[in-house]
Amino acid sequence: MLEFARTAEAIAATSSTLEKARLLAAYLRDLPPDDLRRAAVFMTGRPYGLGERRKLNLGWRAISKVVERLSGRDSEELGAIFLKHSDLGDWAAEALEGRTHPHPTSLADVAAGLEAIRTAAAAAAKQERLAELLDRLEPLAAKYLVKVLSGELRIGLQEGIVEAALAQAFDIPLDAVRRVHMLTGDIGEAAVRCRAGDLADARITLFQPIRFMLATAVETADEAMRRMATSAVWTEEKYDGVRCQVHRNEAAAELFSRDLKETTLAFPEVAEAAARLDREIVMDGEILAHREGHVLPFFDLQRRLGRKVVSAKLRQEVPVVFVAFDLLYLNGDVVMDQPLAERRRLMESLGLQHPFLLARLETASSAADLDRIFAETRERGNEGLMVKDPNSAYSPGRRGMSWLKLKRPLATLDCVVTSVEWGHGKRRGVLSDYTFAVRDEAGGRLLNVGKAYTGLTDAEIATMTRHFLAHKVADYGRSLAVDPDTVVEVAFDAIQRSARHKSGFALRFPRIVRLRDDKPVSEIDTLDRVSELYDRYFGRGIPLAEVAEVPEPESR
Repeated sequence: MLEFARTAEAIAATSSTLEKARLLAAYLRDLPPDDLRRAAVFMTGRPYGLGERRKLNLGWRAISKVVERLSGRDSEELGAIFLKHSDLGDWAAEALEGRTHPHPTSLADVAAGLEAIRTAAAAAAKQERLAELLDRLEPLAAKYLVKVLSGELRIGLQEGIVEAALAQAFDIPLDAVRRVHMLTGDIGEAAVRCRAGDLADARITLFQPIRFMLATAVETADEAMRRMATSAVWTEEKYDGVRCQVHRNEAAAELFSRDLKETTLAFPEVAEAAARLDREIVMDGEILAHREGHVLPFFDLQRRLGRKVVSAKLRQEVPVVFVAFDLLYLNGDVVMDQPLAERRRLMESLGLQHPFLLARLETASSAADLDRIFAETRERGNEGLMVKDPNSAYSPGRRGMSWLKLKRPLATLDCVVTSVEWGHGKRRGVLSDYTFAVRDEAGGRLLNVGKAYTGLTDAEIATMTRHFLAHKVADYGRSLAVDPDTVVEVAFDAIQRSARHKSGFALRFPRIVRLRDDKPVSEIDTLDRVSELYDRYFGRGIPLAEVAEVPEPESR
């Protein structure tokens, strides 16, 4: 484990992606198969491979409690160390310096320790097993174990770099590595196959989730048309739901979320409907809360997320549909390499019925067409527009130019900052997370509507850190309450009802557009303005065409 940590530390120390791949390749090259599988998975910041379907159920709080106990340091000292690093792994390494009893620990030992944690029945037992594992590690090794456990490796090592390292380590074309990873859906399995040269028979395995194809963001219709490799593009409404992958064969039907975790129990009616189909399939789509032809607000859908049991009452209160927009696998055949137009034809031949719907398609041949379609879909309350090349293949885990997402802020609001938090990673040591409020004219109060941590430059954040430190009202360690004297313009994509904020609303995907030094706090936007925007775009629900009403795309 110590050699793994030293390699990770070296990878973190360089900004060159080529050098990161070289360092990782040199480490992976001589590992035996079992350790290779473990190391490849750990280097993606996960304790288990995606194909293993295992969870530790060990959160930040539990990890922190174990580190605190092993360190023997008081809370004030530990708090100061955390503020210095703003990273759980870095914090653990310094907190445990000179406080553990290290002895040689292999990756197999770590894997055995993780299994002991996973299989422990009670929270206290899980923490005890973690304490035993951390106590035998050097602080540097403990640092990277904690990073893996918390899912925050933060060494600049994306899966694409791990793929490049495997290609270098075992002298295999990068495209072949990507292909086997795409089909197996598990970087550990891909690594072992690369080492053995066992690439030819890699294929999709049902109920092993495939990484989702991603879209590249564009800001204008002109840019979207320029980037596309075809003169006529397809568009789909970008709904405010949750991405979902459906797997089905004659024995079972399961659903997987964007992070490739099983989510079948949260949406049992979709799984039940999939089980009634008569094909082996893997479909990509979006789960939406939906009633009587309208999409319900995302706030409603959130009530279904993460559920292990969905009651009949909740199913009735928040009915859902699966809007299908792609087909990856059909009756033993991988179809993701076929053109999107053909995949759509095959999907339409499935005879899908409610709660399955097909994404509504329109065809655009110019930027003017895209602008018109975008305006129409935004007026209906959707997030934006997906723009797709009908001749394109499905590329799991890739962000290319075949799928684009055209999004613009729904609106902007001028808000006042009420509290700030210390940042993480490269922004540790500065106050970069801003909670902001609007004015309730009826009560004369400031009511929070969200938090943003993007949009300002490093120089602006440094300047504002000094300002907020000089104008703090209360210090809560990680966060500060500050004088409400800083106005920011905030862009956002949607508004949802929220029980978390006293305003009753929360902005979705907020980001700071600019500091408004020119605007007094007395002129910030009001709660009435937020309510007006919510009622206009989201209060009535969003109309959604049923399958039978989906128009035929003109470019076919």
